[in-house]
Amino acid sequence: MRFGTRPQLLSLVFLTSVLAFAGVPACAHVPKRHPLPEADVDLAEVLGIPRVRYWGDEPQPWAPEWLGKSKAELRGRYPAVFRHRQSYLAISGGGQNGAFAAGLLLGWTAAGDRPQFTMVTGVSAGALIAPFAFLGAEYDHVLRKVSVELTAKDIFKKRRLIRGLRSDAMASTEPLRALIAKHVDQDLVDEIAEQHRRGRELNIGTANLDSMRPVVWRIGAIANSGHPQALNLIRQILLASASVPGAFPPVLIEVEAGGETYDEMHVDGGTASQVFLYPLGLDFDEVLSVLEVPAKPEVYIIRNARLDPLYEQVQPKTVQIAGRSISSVIRTQGIGDLYRIYLATLRDGLDFNLAYIPKEFTERSKEGVDTEYMRKLFELAFDMAKNGYPWHKMPPELKQAPIRAH
Repeated sequence: MRFGTRPQLLSLVFLTSVLAFAGVPACAHVPKRHPLPEADVDLAEVLGIPRVRYWGDEPQPWAPEWLGKSKAELRGRYPAVFRHRQSYLAISGGGQNGAFAAGLLLGWTAAGDRPQFTMVTGVSAGALIAPFAFLGAEYDHVLRKVSVELTAKDIFKKRRLIRGLRSDAMASTEPLRALIAKHVDQDLVDEIAEQHRRGRELNIGTANLDSMRPVVWRIGAIANSGHPQALNLIRQILLASASVPGAFPPVLIEVEAGGETYDEMHVDGGTASQVFLYPLGLDFDEVLSVLEVPAKPEVYIIRNARLDPLYEQVQPKTVQIAGRSISSVIRTQGIGDLYRIYLATLRDGLDFNLAYIPKEFTERSKEGVDTEYMRKLFELAFDMAKNGYPWHKMPPELKQAPIRAH
């Protein structure tokens, strides 16, 4: 959960690089690594669990698990999706703007028509919201707590400047690690496993910094594995997805290849993709036919950001220039991700629905973790959803000249 504005945090990374080149001593407070060799990148396994993850920028490397099964097997193995209308939810990153997704989901509950999602995906701020959105309204109280009621001390602990420059980040995320451990316990993991057995999917995105590629983690498969380290791995993945590189420490995840144990460096999933949905190359005609889905699946995308450019006079100072530039990159990257998903749903005949922070919301955050700002954003989204959220049927730039399937 990327609390604090991402541009502000990444500006620290820029400043770190500048000072490093200026002659700050070499790093002395960094964890030791045994990195995975490049030749083994596609061979590495995690806890020996099959089909636990895949690259987010290429098709899933295995056939769907339900292919080749009889109708009776499908009915018994996947009761939550076989012959049921399907709804998919993707929650983006956005730091403290994650309060928007939380407010929308709770307002949706109050409206009385929030579906049980067949699949939920999350990145960064969305990664810590996703498990509770996946399990339903029973966890709405947790969503409120982790999106509105937190302060900076609940997320990170600042390091002294020189220590930060000589270590792996400018702050420690031990408070966030403890927060995740508090709310993501064995009971919650057991519930995720049960839903996975019914056919529902919970996927979280991180970025593999060694490979510079997005990774999609199948949390349900991990939870259902029964491995004694499954809970710890899920916590690591959630923390990694929230760890802004340079500002927060990366997460080293242990892997095995060729009988040897190595580690991979994972960071904030938003460095690779702001939001994602289902695997590339999935044949949805086949999905709908085999699972006998009775109606067009619904796709809901929550972008925890404004899409319109926000004017701000920038002072000619290094950190402000860097922060503003990074903000622009994140905004355009997020819009690009929305187009990618929209085109996929158009190709596959799915019902696209988009929510984002409206330009009418004019509040400005006064600090990295501004509880008052988050509360107002949460309440705005809650009220909009409670009264029937006006979902956008396409990215706003297309309204004047929409793309149509032919």
